[in-house]
Amino acid sequence: MNGLTLKHLRYFNALAKHLHFGRASDDCAISQPALSIQIKELEAMVGAPLVERTSRQVRLTTLGEDFVTRSRNILAAVEELDDLVRTSTQALTGRLRLGVIPTIAPYLLPSVARALASEHPDVILQPREAVTGALVEDLLEYRLDAALVALPVSEPRLIETPLFEEEFVLVRHETEAQDPVPSPDSLQKMRLLLLEEGHCFRDQALAFCALDGRKLRDVMEGSSLSTLVQMVGAGIGLTLIPEIAVPVEARASSVHISRFRDDVPRRTIGLVMRRTSHMEDQLDAINANVRDLGAAKVAEVAREFP
Repeated sequence: MNGLTLKHLRYFNALAKHLHFGRASDDCAISQPALSIQIKELEAMVGAPLVERTSRQVRLTTLGEDFVTRSRNILAAVEELDDLVRTSTQALTGRLRLGVIPTIAPYLLPSVARALASEHPDVILQPREAVTGALVEDLLEYRLDAALVALPVSEPRLIETPLFEEEFVLVRHETEAQDPVPSPDSLQKMRLLLLEEGHCFRDQALAFCALDGRKLRDVMEGSSLSTLVQMVGAGIGLTLIPEIAVPVEARASSVHISRFRDDVPRRTIGLVMRRTSHMEDQLDAINANVRDLGAAKVAEVAREFP
């Protein structure tokens, strides 16, 4: 197959993932016609169709299914070589593709980015905000180097490094400031505002309240903690947020922050990376920054909202 390039393999891998030319072209940051041309070039080199195109869908041929498996192995090997080259010295340099879940990113990522820029000016931070499932997929497919998530992830192909712990706090309308803090059982009977499905923080909140997400009724779902807190401020209901979100969100609306005294819900924040990665030593700098910055933010909240 003279002329075969890694670009061909990456484009075909994206198409095999999305089974849609539009979404695959967006993923590859090229136009849809350009992607189509690259796939046709690849099929011409192979000498047989790799995909079946219809007006409604794209399917891999039998050859295409075998081809994508091997192409992914090739791309993974290339990424491992890239890791090896980037980690040939102990210094943290070059690009760092860091995933962060949405309930961490707005509150911690800016501080991490500033610390990296100051202490490691040769690092080019490339952050990606997404829910845990998407970040794990990107890690395993070599689109990320590491990710900041709530632990455990329980993926055997990843290494988990715990960095700091934080509590969940209750957000109620300011008129309820003097009311007793409800128990988890009591929360089941109240209008609880939750993040939409896919967010691990939603699952943690449901677990604390012993609620089955499939049986929820009078519940509003939001895509961000900011939306939920604003709705609480409007008198819609109540919600839970992690401690590191308090300095930003508590001042944005007419709400009161309360702490649970018994069976306090909490989560562990940590860094996950591939077991095959060569960047463990280099990522120690990220671990140190996140550990210190996270602990400092939690301590700040504890002082202001004891």
